Amino acid sequence: MDLEVRKFSDINLEDSFFDSLKASYPEFSEWFDKKSKMGESAYVFMDEAGKVMDFLYLKIENEEMNDVIPSLPAKKRLKVGTFKLLPRHTLRGERFMKKIMDRAIADDVNEIYVTIFPTKELQYLIQSFENYGFIHMADKPHGKESFEYVLVKNMRDTVGDVVKDYPFVKKYGVSKYILSIRPDYHTKLFPDSILRTEDPYDLVKDISPTNSIHKIYICWMKDVGKLKKGDLLLIYRTSDEQGPAYFRSVVTSVCTVNEVKTYKDFADVEDFIKYTNKYSVFSEDELRHWYKHKNNFTVIKILYNVAFTKKVTRKSLLDFVGMDSGAYWGFMPVTDRQFEEIVKLGNADGRYFIN
Repeated sequence: MDLEVRKFSDINLEDSFFDSLKASYPEFSEWFDKKSKMGESAYVFMDEAGKVMDFLYLKIENEEMNDVIPSLPAKKRLKVGTFKLLPRHTLRGERFMKKIMDRAIADDVNEIYVTIFPTKELQYLIQSFENYGFIHMADKPHGKESFEYVLVKNMRDTVGDVVKDYPFVKKYGVSKYILSIRPDYHTKLFPDSILRTEDPYDLVKDISPTNSIHKIYICWMKDVGKLKKGDLLLIYRTSDEQGPAYFRSVVTSVCTVNEVKTYKDFADVEDFIKYTNKYSVFSEDELRHWYKHKNNFTVIKILYNVAFTKKVTRKSLLDFVGMDSGAYWGFMPVTDRQFEEIVKLGNADGRYFIN
């Protein structure tokens, strides 16, 4: 059961998933049929029986928003046209949020907006958008008594919070490091950064089921505990032994540190499991074993900001960036200049980076 792109014409409008949308929006069925005839598509999760579990539709707009109070001036906006997921699907909602952000960057919009009825049932959804920097800017009336919140994220400004500012990466005034991750763990954590040929691929179309924003990584490498919130990590996928390490060990992506914890920060093993199990690639049995027997670990909670479209090989890091071949590459500081060179070699979209 994966996130996939499907045409409206291939989605069953009579699925019970859409009942609440039909009840809230009397024109929903007509709108859905129109999108179907236009050949448009949406992101969906389907269960094994073919029933819709979650749904996301995105649209670019440029006109003034004069049907909201107060009205909003014309700008290039990404509209989250329809966004519904079951409340328990928090990780799927996060994957959808990443799709929204990546699409906004790819289309270079000024703002992203979504309209949501402020009901008790939808408070979790409103909170999810607000967590990532959306602000209640206006109301969209429906008749005399009903209205929707208009939540807007400014894609031309930041507030200095690594989560609210997501997906943007603050380049200066923060420390930068290379963090090495084994191939098996890397593929699970960063599915749209798996080793491929050097042909560019469209990140917006990546629909991996584990493509979430937050990641948890646990390691025992020296000096990792010095990391601070806001520091940047260049994720270095170590060799898969399928060829020379010069070409198979690669930098694949940029992440921002959100939190750093050690054994002493957890009350007990259950507290440790609760914090790590949701976003890590490790099994609960592994986590319990490490808490009991290998508790000199460091837990890094990171935000997955940017995937490179061209992987930067160890050879390139040595030949063009000037990295030290004799240094310990498990966890290694990089300078601002080296960071800039690596990002350039990785063909990363410059719109993700802010000064």
